This record gives sequence, C-alpha cells and structure tokens, in this order.
Amino acid sequence: MATHTTHRAHTTDTTHAPRTPRATRARTVFFDEIGGPEVLTLREVALDEPGPGEVRVRVDAVGLNRAEALFRSGDYYYPATLPGSRLGYEASGVVESVGAGVTAFAPGDPVLTGPGIEMSAQGVYAERVVLPVDSVLPRPAPLDAVTGAALWLAYSSAYGGLVEVGGLRAGDHVVINAASSGVGVAAIQTAARIGAFPVAVTRTAAKRQRLLDLGAARVIVSDEEDVPKEVRRLTDGRGAELVFDAVGGPGLPELATAATTGGTVVTYGWLGGGTMRMPLNWPLTVHGYNNVEMTSTAEGRRRVNAFLASGVQDGSLRPVVGEVLHGLERIGDAHRLLESNAHVGKVVVTVEHGDG
Repeated sequence: MATHTTHRAHTTDTTHAPRTPRATRARTVFFDEIGGPEVLTLREVALDEPGPGEVRVRVDAVGLNRAEALFRSGDYYYPATLPGSRLGYEASGVVESVGAGVTAFAPGDPVLTGPGIEMSAQGVYAERVVLPVDSVLPRPAPLDAVTGAALWLAYSSAYGGLVEVGGLRAGDHVVINAASSGVGVAAIQTAARIGAFPVAVTRTAAKRQRLLDLGAARVIVSDEEDVPKEVRRLTDGRGAELVFDAVGGPGLPELATAATTGGTVVTYGWLGGGTMRMPLNWPLTVHGYNNVEMTSTAEGRRRVNAFLASGVQDGSLRPVVGEVLHGLERIGDAHRLLESNAHVGKVVVTVEHGDG
C-alpha cells in the first residue's frame, strides 16, 4: 500500500457562528479555481428541504471517478462553473426525507446516486445532498455503504459501453485497457458474466495476478508486450471482436489494430489527451461512449439497474474497493491517490457524521 502525505482540505471557521439543526446543514466540497487536489475546500452550507420530486440523502461514502479529477483540472468534456463548483457523481447513503410526489423512496432507505447529476450544482462530495429522484436508485441489499459507492458509475459504464453500444456477446474477446481502474474492473466482470473473454491491459506486471483473480481471461502488460500482436496471438490471428478504450488520444489507432476485421472500438475516456487520427479505410466501427446517453432515460436506467442488481445478487458483479480514506477532510489525499494509479479498483472516502 502506498504511503501518502496528508493534506487536509480547508474548512470555514464556524466556531462562533449560529448553527441551525445539523440535519439541515452539510459540509460540502467545493473548488473556486481549476487546479490540482489542493484547490479542494470544505464549506458548511444550508440545505433546503426536498421539493416536489426531490430526495434528501445522508451521504455515508463517496466513490471517486477519474471524471472528477478531470473536471477539477479543467480537462472534462464540460467545464466547471467557477467560483464555487461542487464535485462528485457517486455517493452511497440513506434517505433522510422526500419531497411531494416521491413514492419510490422513504426515509431510511439505503440508496446510491449517479444518474443525471451536473457536478457544478449537484456534486455529491458532501455530508448531505438534495437531488432529483431520478438521480437516486436503491442500493442492492448485499452491499454496505462503502462497497455501494464503488458500484453504479463504473458498472453502468461497463454495461452500457460493452453490451448496449459495443454489442458484446458470449464467446467474443474484448480488450480492456486501464484494466485496474474502477471501470476496467467492472468491464472484466461484466464481460465474464455474459460469457465473453476479457483481455485486460495494464502497464506493469505488478497488477497481473490481481487482474487474473478478478476474472480476466488473459493479462497483457503493455510496458513489456506489444498489445495488438499479443491479442492476435491469443485469438489465433483473428483479433478481438471489441476494444473497450479508456485512453483515446494518439495511441488509439495502434490499439485499434488489436480488433478483428469488422470489429468494434468503444472509447469512453480521454486519458491520453491530444488528437486521434483515424485512418479513413479502417474496417472497423468506432463509437464514442457517454454514460449520460445510456442513463438519461427511464428505459436506459431500468436496463442498467436490472443488470447491476441481478449481478450483485448472484455474485458475478463484485465491486472492488482499492483503498478507503476516512473523512471528507481526506478528499485531497483521495484525489492524489486516484491520480497515482497505484490502486486496483475504486478509491472511496467515508463521511463521518457527528450526529451518529
């Protein structure tokens, strides 16, 4: 386990300020400028009661995603509204109260957040959040708060990208790069669940055995092996039916040569930066995947949630938590860990409530 220097987020001094009841206030993570983890701060804000169609959730844990680090650093596909942007898509907690017209949830229900959140205004790095009911879903019963915070975004992205867009089928080979990330692990398990062969790509050999233990059929170490050449060796020269790409950028054309003629490339991330130059004569289908498109409709959410709930119940989908940090004060440390790529699975931060 890596050793990390603690950098506590700044907190407003409320020692002498009048306080309203704890249930209507929440420490919340904000940032006022683009930058590294050091720009993250904690502030206490007042919460309104949920209005019609809204739910108030006591957050017990937040799951970090690479998207949030990109958002904080100004590299995400939509910009933060500054100053005073919030942050975070994914939280696990308990319903505290519901607004008029909400019948799907009641106080005390364990829930997750994720669909349809706009981070600047609705980011869930907080003690409590008020969200539209469509941005909240039941937490599958076998999962506790910490494990629940590692489920929704990673596994919905894997299901949507692999199955709904990529058309992955039993017997197919799928190449998964950034395989030790939250989405990468989810993609390995999702592919295995439907009977496909997940070929995990990781940069160093240190993560090979862990990825095999998590369900990868093969692991290719990109710092030591030629990925397209190795994929073709594993598939008797055919190539993979699907490439599931988290990196994009200038390296995508070479990675895509691991696909079979007539195969599919689904790219869902842009960690590589830069411009992708696509050959005009590629015998491939290339899709850009945005999880919002999959989860913005009631029908899309229904299919995603059914797949996730059934997979958790039968044990084939097992959210992996790489490291847990305790307290929102550790959010800067959590972002540093996320960007170090030293972990396998999800980085989770627990939220500690003084009111028990």
